[in-house]
Amino acid sequence: MTTAALGLALASGAQAVTPPSADAPVQARGATTATAPADNPFEGIELSGLHAEQRTMWPAGTPVHYWALVLDDDLAGQEYSGGAFFLYAPAAGEFGWFLDTDIPQRTVDGPSQVVIADPEFLRTHPRAEVRYGDPDRPERARTVATAIVRR
Repeated sequence: MTTAALGLALASGAQAVTPPSADAPVQARGATTATAPADNPFEGIELSGLHAEQRTMWPAGTPVHYWALVLDDDLAGQEYSGGAFFLYAPAAGEFGWFLDTDIPQRTVDGPSQVVIADPEFLRTHPRAEVRYGDPDRPERARTVATAIVRR
């Protein structure tokens, strides 16, 4: 599943960074020679409670830059208890996933783990919602944020 997530991330605008050769000049720790990821794949999606940002993960020690949707600061700073976050498309009754570090997860416990790196899920559903509660009873869960694709 990790390979699928990395493949999806790369397909949706992420770029792997080539490590410098032994002859290359020394860079500061954490610095890379990467260019920014391709254009924001979430452009044109109406967001409420979410924003797009560029992120970096380090699978196998190689940085990969990608775009993701994360909760706005005010929502991420709230207290949540008694449930889990999940990505849900109510019209289809389908679930998406979050990228937790570099592992796709259907649910996550904390608001900082709400990282949506799958623009295709959003583009194939007219409305997707980040919900908090019991994923086995999505109709009873609280809607925290939404992503709407106008066609």
